[in-house]
Amino acid sequence: MTTPPLLALDSIEVVYDGIVAALHGVTLEVPAGGIVALLGANGAGKSTTLKAASGLLAAERGKVVAGSVSFRGAPVRARGPVQLVREGLVQVLEGRHCFPHLTVEENLATGAFARRPSASDLRQSIERVLERFPRLRERRRAAAGHLSGGEQQMLALGRALIARPTLVLLDEPSMGLAPKVVEEMFTLVRTLHETEGMSFLLAEQNAAAALAVANTAYVLENGRVVAGGTVADIRARVDVRDLYLGGTGTGRTRFRARSEAPPPAT
Repeated sequence: MTTPPLLALDSIEVVYDGIVAALHGVTLEVPAGGIVALLGANGAGKSTTLKAASGLLAAERGKVVAGSVSFRGAPVRARGPVQLVREGLVQVLEGRHCFPHLTVEENLATGAFARRPSASDLRQSIERVLERFPRLRERRRAAAGHLSGGEQQMLALGRALIARPTLVLLDEPSMGLAPKVVEEMFTLVRTLHETEGMSFLLAEQNAAAALAVANTAYVLENGRVVAGGTVADIRARVDVRDLYLGGTGTGRTRFRARSEAPPPAT
């Protein structure tokens, strides 16, 4: 018997303000215990895809108008973002979105809003996160607005971990960060996957970093999936190498025709 995916998007179409089409028939899956990379240039539709999965589209006047999204085998349409967080689906938004006037500890505590733990449970959860991020421990009383970009990204991921997720939707975690910090972030993703069985959907422009930790990958272009498969399959594609991995220098500016692209991974 085939194990159903943890997250499945099936031919979804997304529209903003009732007129602006953002996604066109996007289909992808995240298996339980998997790390899936979602690659694409700025504006390709990566963030919209993640928000369609987490139920956050409505906050930006967006709507899934066709297709379906399911988490743990059940449609997400009838469950709001808070319920999805309680069930284990948590998104880390692009740009960190820390509360600048709250301390590191206070920001972490906001991650427990959905599950409402006891005071002792919350303290223990915060301590576990601070163990994973020694720099945050050193600055636990500092206002988040005074942290570096790398520290704020650690804080945003740590806040998500407070919610005890099964699946983390991580949007552009490398944006604006130094290479050493990027390496630390993706090393942590791999560690959480290996030690806790946590699943990830990584929306990322830094294809090399994302493919280094992922099992499977999809590529978005203009709101459509134009490639999908195992990491080995994706790396083997000339168009991926040319556009994202410093390939052969052919001057390619887009993917080959959609009809030539392999089907999404299953």
